[in-house]
Amino acid sequence: MLEKAFLAAAATLSLAAGPALSAPAKTTAGDSHFRAKLSKDAKVLHALNRLTFGPRPGDVERLRAIGLEKWIDQQLNPSRILENPSLGARLEPLQSLRMSSGEMATTYPPTQVLRAMAAGRTPFPDDPKLRKTFERLAERYKPNAAQNPAPTQESLQSVAARLLSEEQARVVRSGSAEEKLQLFFSLPEDQQDALLDAMPQGARREILARAPAELRRRIMLISLPQEVVAHDLIEGKLYRALYSNRQLEEVLVDFWFNHFNVDMNKGQGRFMVTAYERDAIRPHVLGKFHDLLRATAESPAMLFYLDNWQSVDPGAFPAPGRARRGLNENYARELLELHTLGVDGGYTQQDIIEVARCFTGWTIRDPRGGGGFEFNERGHDKAEKTVLGVKIPAGRGVEDGLQVLEILLRHPSTARYVSQRLAQRFVADQPPAALVERMARTFAETNGDLRRVMRTMIESREFWSKGAYRAKLKSPLEMVASAARAMNADVTFAFGLAEQIGRLGQPLYRKQEPTGYSNSSEEWLNSTGLLARMNFARALASNSFPGVKVETPRLAVSKQKQDPAKAVERILLAPTSKQTRAAIAEAVASPQKPSAKPADPMLMAAGLILGSPEFQRR
Repeated sequence: MLEKAFLAAAATLSLAAGPALSAPAKTTAGDSHFRAKLSKDAKVLHALNRLTFGPRPGDVERLRAIGLEKWIDQQLNPSRILENPSLGARLEPLQSLRMSSGEMATTYPPTQVLRAMAAGRTPFPDDPKLRKTFERLAERYKPNAAQNPAPTQESLQSVAARLLSEEQARVVRSGSAEEKLQLFFSLPEDQQDALLDAMPQGARREILARAPAELRRRIMLISLPQEVVAHDLIEGKLYRALYSNRQLEEVLVDFWFNHFNVDMNKGQGRFMVTAYERDAIRPHVLGKFHDLLRATAESPAMLFYLDNWQSVDPGAFPAPGRARRGLNENYARELLELHTLGVDGGYTQQDIIEVARCFTGWTIRDPRGGGGFEFNERGHDKAEKTVLGVKIPAGRGVEDGLQVLEILLRHPSTARYVSQRLAQRFVADQPPAALVERMARTFAETNGDLRRVMRTMIESREFWSKGAYRAKLKSPLEMVASAARAMNADVTFAFGLAEQIGRLGQPLYRKQEPTGYSNSSEEWLNSTGLLARMNFARALASNSFPGVKVETPRLAVSKQKQDPAKAVERILLAPTSKQTRAAIAEAVASPQKPSAKPADPMLMAAGLILGSPEFQRR
């Protein structure tokens, strides 16, 4: 009965969501909504919804105690904020986050490298533990007597029969994940390794979320070493979104990564994206735009993703009888259209060609081995070029590309485009033109000081207006992170949440197109997505994700009486519609079957609140 009640309530909310989540109407600088001021309480909620990944319990009170102005100043200067020690504890096991791209390529080799090790074409690593792991993995790829190239692996049944007692073998076959973990830790290390190696992927995944951090890494190394890098990067992003005290910095890292998007799924790029976000994006999100632009231009991840590492002067490497290497315009096009000027920024196809010529020779030293940026002078087009009307003299080298970045930095279209993108992310899908112009003026006057541009936006009347308040629909990342934060979730294994974000349409670090994920609400506005969000909210509230635990005491009004309306207030921190309140009340009041396991009505209320149209807005 309770199950049916929840589904009925979800259906009611889904029907109600149409008008509630409709895309905002286009606005103008004179729109009265952007002149209407927010109350003091609404300002606090607005700051937490726009400048963080959503409020956690107690955040409202903490912000009020600090004062809104001081809190914003701290967030704009994150180095002044003492970081949450629990975040450091969660990030510590994610070793690849601290590695260079070269170290990652060596420590977490892809399948083709393991095949080469098995065939003797590539040496095993010197590190004894890695060598032992990779020697065992390489055994899978050694051709059998029939020269069958398919990987070979001893079956789980064979290993169990050889190493385990009958009762231990039963646990391996049909025991719970907890029983399997207990058995695993009772075995000597060599038997542990043999058992892990023989386990099918499904069995490994079953214990992965419940295993201690060290065992998780052993499981992942045995499964697919190259996936460790993506796993660490994604988990690290979610831990930072959930637990960092420097929330605005984390929101901006996400924004600028999407602005300068690269796709982790593209070949060797998987080993380059960690350093890209850590070294090219993160240090500059509140710094100078020029530094951010240059760091991304020189990053191996960007050079590889947009193929500029292969772009050369067509006459530089003559190869009789073979196709010649030549000019690649991919990076030049996206640099102008997506990174700086915008599609209407006043450039031509000829400008794209000229910019591409300026960046010939910008390449990667040893891309397979995770090497860094390198300028290949031999591959550079040294002839004269003209970019946006500016003559770039002949006979130079890497300076050509650097001058292009300076030209773009000082172009008025860049100031407007960057400001418009920031305002769309933080204010409204169609931000007031007057606000964008003021931000662009700050950008131009400060030589692209992003902290000053952000301050201009945050201190504007438009930011604190009713036109901006709850005017944005959360992306899947924002929805999942804000839900976990609202429920004060204790997350020790974040990959289940990451999978949910992917199912909702935003697989992290895997946006194929260079546009990155959209800042516009329309990207995420559909009824199928809303139903999926409701299902996620219910699963979160009922503790269905291994490694993620939410508790209900904070939702309880008293031991004698639990009031769904209070749950609404405590999670949303704002009024709800009549439809939402009625749906929650009806579901919680629905009778349960006598034989059914009693369901926590407040958890049901929490699931409906997190899936409600109101919670989807920020």
